[in-house]
Amino acid sequence: MKLNLKRPLAFFDLETTGTSVGTDRVVEIAIIKLLPDGMEESKTWLINPDMPIPLETSLIHGIYDDDVKDAPVFKTVAAEIADFLTDSDLAGYNSNKFDIPMLMEEFLRAGVEFDLNGRHFVDVQNIFHQMEQRTLKAAYQFYCNRQIENAHSAEADTRATMEVLLAQVERYANIEWEDKKGKRSIPVVNDVAGLHEFTNLHRTVDFVGRMVYNDAGEEVFNFGKHKGKRVEDVFDMEPSYYAWIMHGDFPLYTKRKVEEIYKRWNQNKPAKPAQAKPIQPKPAPAKPMQGQQPDNNRPKKDFQRNNNFKPKHQQPVNRKNDEPATPVNNDMLQMLANKFKKG
Repeated sequence: MKLNLKRPLAFFDLETTGTSVGTDRVVEIAIIKLLPDGMEESKTWLINPDMPIPLETSLIHGIYDDDVKDAPVFKTVAAEIADFLTDSDLAGYNSNKFDIPMLMEEFLRAGVEFDLNGRHFVDVQNIFHQMEQRTLKAAYQFYCNRQIENAHSAEADTRATMEVLLAQVERYANIEWEDKKGKRSIPVVNDVAGLHEFTNLHRTVDFVGRMVYNDAGEEVFNFGKHKGKRVEDVFDMEPSYYAWIMHGDFPLYTKRKVEEIYKRWNQNKPAKPAQAKPIQPKPAPAKPMQGQQPDNNRPKKDFQRNNNFKPKHQQPVNRKNDEPATPVNNDMLQMLANKFKKG
């Protein structure tokens, strides 16, 4: 069956060092790009994770440290992978919860911009689990009536995922489905936008589900003490929660989406009213420096406070000292001579 595509749909699968989106690394990525005309383009990259691959993980996907020791690190091939996916919607098995967020972590660490806005995401596992509740191996057997050869290799799992989706679209073409609220619909349609809606029922903001959209299309936290609360309401009551997330052990894409919401909240919050400036008391007049002319506008000292002080014009006049001196005559000289005469 041919999918009705308006642009390429890129099926991809990652093999990794583990299941932690924030700390594990990609060791292999395989992409099969299904074109609107029915043609395919496929690429596979073996990647050095720049960290040891745990033995228990290697036993699952069959990729060991020796297999990747000469392979390029993700940063070297990141631009090539982004370019191959640039015009495509994305599809995978459990891709919304694991492969897409893991891929975004690698792009962000590599410093390569990969915009998810406007893309459709088709998670084949969500269709399968909501319709049949099985694993990929069982899904392939159920829908395609075949066993996966070389299971858990990226390319085999990717091709099995693509074939399962084709079989699902054909099998459920006119099958009615009822959601938890009792709403009935025919969700599995030959249209990527419709498949996107059906495989994103949880409406996660950051794919790993730390934040989800509520019925009003608003972001709410989906973990911790603020679970169920609008993200912007939490910023209103506890702004430090933003810093706690940005410094915490959260995936980089989760932090990016939190930062976007925080910037929007910060721009839209009402400005605080300007506070009136307090009236400052006038400074006391400075004393004139030595040699500086006094300010005539300054208040003069109250000399009347000293009861013993009187202005010069009010002081008593010493009339004796003011009388003119008597001219010296002969009688005065004779009196002086007799006074000091030797006996």
